[in-house]
Amino acid sequence: MSANSKNRSGTPRSQRQLRVGEEIRHGMSEILNRTSFNDPHLEGVIITISEVRISPDLKNATAFVVPLGGADLDAVTKSLNKASSFFRRELSHMLRLRSCPRIGFEADKSFDEAAKINTILQSENVQQDLHHDDDSYPDDSLDIESHLKDGEADE
Repeated sequence: MSANSKNRSGTPRSQRQLRVGEEIRHGMSEILNRTSFNDPHLEGVIITISEVRISPDLKNATAFVVPLGGADLDAVTKSLNKASSFFRRELSHMLRLRSCPRIGFEADKSFDEAAKINTILQSENVQQDLHHDDDSYPDDSLDIESHLKDGEADE
């Protein structure tokens, strides 16, 4: 099970949490596409909502966002947090929930971590370990074709 499918306590997220989180993510994406903001940090910026994690009681949600095109991540996150009541009001009209959760926005660092890991995997030290000489292996390695032929001869 991936880390994204567990709560902070380590228990797996319920099916309802995952489903409501996805509904909120889709709704917020729709709101971002159709709304123009007066905030200069949000105007003309394409924002990706990579994940929405929701608390077990469905009262709080955290949306992980990444602005595309090199926009200032911290400024965009702060501006979205200022507009969180707007998102909550719009989502309450879109979703069929008893109450719409409070929404907080956080910068999604997972893409940066993936790029960092990829850089490490492409480094010379790791590559030389991956492309080792075949001389280090014994010469009496298993040859499947010869075993098949030997097996046919035994019959």
